[in-house]
Amino acid sequence: MTTTTQKIPSGYKQTEIGVIPADWDVKNLGNVCEKITTGKLNANAMVEGGEYRFYTCAKDYYRINRYAFDTEALLVSGNGANVGYVHYYKGKFNAYQRTYVLSDFSADIQYIKLFLDRNLQERIRVEVNAGNTPYITMGTLTEMQLAVPPFKTEQTAIATTISDIGMLVEKFEKLIGKKKNIKQGVMQELLTKKRRLSGFSSKWETKTLGDLVDVKDGTHQTPRYVDEGVPFYSVESVTSNDFENTKYISETEHRLLTKNFRIEKGDILMTRIGSIGDCKLITWEPNASFYVSLALLKPKDKKTSLYIYHFSKTDFFKKELEDRSLQWAVPKKINLGEISKVKIYLPVDPEEQTAIATVLSDMDTEIEKLESQLTKYQNIKQGMMQTLLTGKIRLLTK
Repeated sequence: MTTTTQKIPSGYKQTEIGVIPADWDVKNLGNVCEKITTGKLNANAMVEGGEYRFYTCAKDYYRINRYAFDTEALLVSGNGANVGYVHYYKGKFNAYQRTYVLSDFSADIQYIKLFLDRNLQERIRVEVNAGNTPYITMGTLTEMQLAVPPFKTEQTAIATTISDIGMLVEKFEKLIGKKKNIKQGVMQELLTKKRRLSGFSSKWETKTLGDLVDVKDGTHQTPRYVDEGVPFYSVESVTSNDFENTKYISETEHRLLTKNFRIEKGDILMTRIGSIGDCKLITWEPNASFYVSLALLKPKDKKTSLYIYHFSKTDFFKKELEDRSLQWAVPKKINLGEISKVKIYLPVDPEEQTAIATVLSDMDTEIEKLESQLTKYQNIKQGMMQTLLTGKIRLLTK
């Protein structure tokens, strides 16, 4: 039996945490951070409009009127949904009793933050036993191993380079959030007649979804899946907006499942079991089947498809579905008959319907372009973290 040995490049060495430059050191976090402690307060100590920042285990900070720390620090969420999330702050602040406060670093603090951002979640995952709620102990932090360049100049150069692209990512995230909020406001106004587009003055009417679409559901039987074949859509396809990475069924079973109706371009898929009311307008020519957890809305007039799709995003539509769902069912669901009774408010003039839908679709297109750019920059940042924090690419050697 032969064993393949990884060839170590010249100038590099194998360590407990992987291959790193020969002049880099592997150090425990407790050796580069003199002080690791926690806050002392309960989460309900927050005060709205308080003078100082109050860090809990949430991604956002709150406010409080007293401070316990006045330093430059990293703050690590010790438990909860955001366990391992790392904040940086310099100044006066206070902290929750399960939030770790790290200060007095001998290495560049921003370099350490980036290393934790990249590696701490995996360390937490490895330490947690199956079924247990993830949390951080003091040893999780103090004994965590870091790859540390010998000179602070290199540490700082790495941190600055990654932080620059990180600021670009943050800029796009904020811009996308702003655009989505604007779109949400415009949508609520246009689809409730609170705001009219120029040139339109026709009456509006209330109809039921059943007046406008035929409501169908998918197969009630779990099909026999195959490695290759016809895509089989499920709730996850809609909620993740991913119609490429699906399960597959055979062409024979697909023909059987679609002998009475099939998904067509202009139809709308809506989640109805577990997740309720997430919709996807089919803008391509599909050849697919779907599960009972989805409802298929087949517009009686395809010209209304886009308007109905946008109306499905409104608070009014969501509440209609919620009120008609079976709250006691596990998982929660809504029956097809109740979906048909959901009310929709729309202009009598089909041209106004189209105009409204076009305005909202144009806003969606702008957001999608920004999200595509965001993904590109996120990938660049991840690539930088992979190469710079492991020394595969060096910025400074002295």
